[in-house]
Amino acid sequence: MSTLADRTVTAETALKRLIEIGTALAAERNPDRLLEQIIVGAKELSNADGGTLYLTTENDSLRFVILRNDTLGFAKGGTTGEPVQLPELPLHRPDGSPNHNNVATYAALTRKIVNINDAYHAQDFDFSGTKRFDETTGYRSQSFLTVPLCNHLGDVVGVLQLINRINPVTDKVDVFGADLVPLIEALGSQAAMALTNQQLILEQRNLFDAFINLMAGAIDAKSPYTGGHCQRVPALTEMLAAAACQETQGPFASFDLNEDQWYELRVAGGLHDVGKVTTPVHIMDKATKLEKICDRIEEIRVRHEILRRDAEIAYWKGRAEGGDEAVLTAARTARLAEIDEQFAFLRQVNFGTEFTPDAAVDRIKAIAQQTWLLEGEHRPLLLEDEVMNLSIRRGTLNAEDRKIINDHIVLTIQMLEALPFPKILKNVPEIAGGHHEKMDGTGYPRGLKRDEMSLPARMMGIADIFEALTAADRPYKKPKPLSESIAIMAKMKQDQHIDPELFDLFLRSGVYQDYAEKFLQPDQIDAVDINQYLAPNFNPKGA
Repeated sequence: MSTLADRTVTAETALKRLIEIGTALAAERNPDRLLEQIIVGAKELSNADGGTLYLTTENDSLRFVILRNDTLGFAKGGTTGEPVQLPELPLHRPDGSPNHNNVATYAALTRKIVNINDAYHAQDFDFSGTKRFDETTGYRSQSFLTVPLCNHLGDVVGVLQLINRINPVTDKVDVFGADLVPLIEALGSQAAMALTNQQLILEQRNLFDAFINLMAGAIDAKSPYTGGHCQRVPALTEMLAAAACQETQGPFASFDLNEDQWYELRVAGGLHDVGKVTTPVHIMDKATKLEKICDRIEEIRVRHEILRRDAEIAYWKGRAEGGDEAVLTAARTARLAEIDEQFAFLRQVNFGTEFTPDAAVDRIKAIAQQTWLLEGEHRPLLLEDEVMNLSIRRGTLNAEDRKIINDHIVLTIQMLEALPFPKILKNVPEIAGGHHEKMDGTGYPRGLKRDEMSLPARMMGIADIFEALTAADRPYKKPKPLSESIAIMAKMKQDQHIDPELFDLFLRSGVYQDYAEKFLQPDQIDAVDINQYLAPNFNPKGA
């Protein structure tokens, strides 16, 4: 028989262990480990042979999440990787009445602790399922202690059920004594608080993630020509980061990301172009050089139609005045052909798919000197702004357009720095805001050099460039094949525009190929000899 001193030591030890378990529960951030710690801690305090943990669901039911039984060597749920595949327990019947037949649902509905000495002699609850389990396994379920897990708001977040307390002296199944109930109840309260806190954190994270996806989706949806950009760039950034984490030697041997840092990288990727919400649609979607709200090439087409009309008028006026029909017809035919060819030239230049040489710019200026007649007034065939836009050398953006586009990164940084990010996300503005910087300090908006940028920011820079080169949804250019995209980036490496070590990893690890197979069109994926770009003496001019 134990003495009072022995029982006091046991109580003190149990109380100390309860505090330790409560502290561990409060600190645990992994949902599976938290659930496991609750059941393991409860079994330890009560010396129970088995235990079950249920969580309440939005479907008005209890869901099995953890099952443990030492005698049967039975463990499911938690960190085991084996889900508990049992049907949920409905809290109410189809007619709306409370389900008091099951001891777990009863505890959840009434918020009462239920202590049963022997389930086989219980009169108030249906233990037929337990008996069938025993018949199948040869086990004998006897004592049950069922505790509702109530949080500070009085909401039941789950139910803890302990089975078959083992008497530490006799090593036989015993009842859960009255002295154990307050201890398990206290643990249940701590468990409920830990579950509630974790659920709140999870809900806040889910809300934040949904907001990020909403913003990224809105940016992509804003322009039909960049749809998917805000999904592809983060995906490629994470692929490159994963490759760096796998390195065991070289410059990335010590690089690694913990769970919080991975999340920070995903958030930064999702928000890397958030400033584009302020970019005017007619600039973001500028498919041709003359496009604003609409493509102004149509206005030039109308003017050329008027020139065609004037040619027809001149022909018929000449005929009316007795002119030579053959001469007039030849003149009309030549003039109409000249007008059509001239407009065809302007329309082709307007696409911006090819470099515009000096000769083409000179011809645009010469065409602008022509006039067309409107209400008796001679007006220039091309306006000054039209000449300026048509003379754009590459692409469709003029200097002003490009500044507005480039300013999206400034606004991205301003918007992100204005947000009160928690400590684990404090680097989001730096990572998201650095993807247009260059390693030699000639990028924008801050002119940062390589050593002034984090590795994740440099990774995102490579991802943003490669995605832009290979994207098939840009109206002003054809998607480049894999080989050409890699060659362009190799030149950028030599010019110190992108991180050379990261670019080498991008090639060596095969990330470029993995991304291509997932996101590129089949006809873009051609053969690439990466060895030439990894060679120390690589000369991009000879590539």
